Amino acid sequence: MTDSPTLMIVEDDVTFARTLQRSFERRGYRVRVAASPMALEELLATEKPDCAVVDLKLGTASGLPCVARLHAQDAAMPIVVLTGYASIATAVEAIKLGACHYLAKPATTDDIEAAFGKASGNPDVPLTARNSTLRTHEWEVINEKLAATGFNISETARQLGMHRRTLARKLAKRPLS
Repeated sequence: MTDSPTLMIVEDDVTFARTLQRSFERRGYRVRVAASPMALEELLATEKPDCAVVDLKLGTASGLPCVARLHAQDAAMPIVVLTGYASIATAVEAIKLGACHYLAKPATTDDIEAAFGKASGNPDVPLTARNSTLRTHEWEVINEKLAATGFNISETARQLGMHRRTLARKLAKRPLS
């Protein structure tokens, strides 16, 4: 038996997952990688991770069910959600489902490890005015609708009142990851 903490990484980008895996292994973690929600289920049948890193977008699937599944297995497990497109809606849902932290990519191993240690919030965080551009607001609305529709692009386009190809072009300019 080992004293090394077990880390579960749920990430569909093989290169990024491997980079994270190597970095955490150098820090003494036992790392298991799942590329999809189904692969996570298979690993959880034999593994009990101490902490987890979950990508918000796993191919065409959402990582939020993975957060809920990991939290259901162990409510005390620190779960950090990583995303290439942060939005308020997905951050709120991730925290409600059991994530202890939500980080926008690019995040370093140091950032992730620090997030594992921040299980409670900081009431002294300063309130700052946020200057939001129209483009940023549009991106947040698109992401909110994507999350609400389970990342269904056709349904998201319909709800936003735009053509599916227009939405696809917008997503291609700023890919989800």
